[in-house]
Amino acid sequence: MNWLRKPILRSSGHIAIHGEDLIYQKTVASRTEPADSRQRAQRDSVGFAVAFNGVFLEGTEVVLIVLSLGSSDHKMLLASLAAGAPLLIVAAVDIALARLLSEVPENAMKMTVGIMLSSFGIFWAGEGAKIHWPWSDAFILVLVAPFGFVTFLAIELMRRRFPAPAHGVLATDTP
Repeated sequence: MNWLRKPILRSSGHIAIHGEDLIYQKTVASRTEPADSRQRAQRDSVGFAVAFNGVFLEGTEVVLIVLSLGSSDHKMLLASLAAGAPLLIVAAVDIALARLLSEVPENAMKMTVGIMLSSFGIFWAGEGAKIHWPWSDAFILVLVAPFGFVTFLAIELMRRRFPAPAHGVLATDTP
């Protein structure tokens, strides 16, 4: 619910809008150049190790899923193709839309993700409780509407009933 709480507070003016670009610029400006290249390589190697471990873990998870699903039905080639297709699709979409998506306001993106995560959460909690949703998985789209409505209602209510104190436009200390 933090994915909804913070965008509601930001949109209503109760906390400052989070500015990733400003945070990045301040971080880069505050860093001093390392005394030698070995120090720079060490810093980069730690970042590389962290990123590599995350990607490796996710990749291993995909491989295990492909192996288990493919071997259970004796359709390894089909399972492998099904696992590789999303990789190619996501890479193509990223290449095609990366610049366009970088222009999307961060707060709007987080609010959309919060609405979607809340809708998925309710849907899967219902699935776990053996609720049979009308229209099956498409009912997730129906759940988006009330979450969107309540989110925008909360923003308007907070703007009108609880005016926000004046403060800076950008927050640079909290994600």
